[in-house]
Amino acid sequence: MRSDFDERRLSSPVRFTLASELDEGLNGAWWPHTSSIARELPDLIDGLRARLGPVIDIGLNWSPLEGVPELDHLNRRGVAATPGRETRHLRVMTLTGKLARANLLVVPSRTSQTLAVMILRQAAALPIQYAHQQMPAYQAACGILRAARDQDAPSATPADAEPLSGASQAALRPH
Repeated sequence: MRSDFDERRLSSPVRFTLASELDEGLNGAWWPHTSSIARELPDLIDGLRARLGPVIDIGLNWSPLEGVPELDHLNRRGVAATPGRETRHLRVMTLTGKLARANLLVVPSRTSQTLAVMILRQAAALPIQYAHQQMPAYQAACGILRAARDQDAPSATPADAEPLSGASQAALRPH
């Protein structure tokens, strides 16, 4: 018998990408289905477990009081995706596991599918067809990722620390 949680997981898989090489920079992106990041975080952690090991810390570069950036506004012709134009930080989450650490750009749930897919692919250095590279969404994603890489990544605990308890993981702390 399947639980409601299992049914939800099957009906809305986790949307994230992760580069094959994990370095200190931006390693991928996560596009949650809803604005309730805390509710979807356990699925992301499960999806990253094979590469990162058990997650022991999560760092954020934003405060819960900050508004969500509107990435689609940056997808209009002539609007540069630079930190000076967008006053809010692009949201980067650092997940530290026993085996590795990953910095993921958090794509707001309301972002258009075209732009979000371009961001997901570029953030993980996945191939993009030449025809798609001519699209405005591709150019906007380039600028958004450039701006995200220019921001400071959130700090997280070194990989030799003890794993977080379930309650600690739920209480994400801003940096």
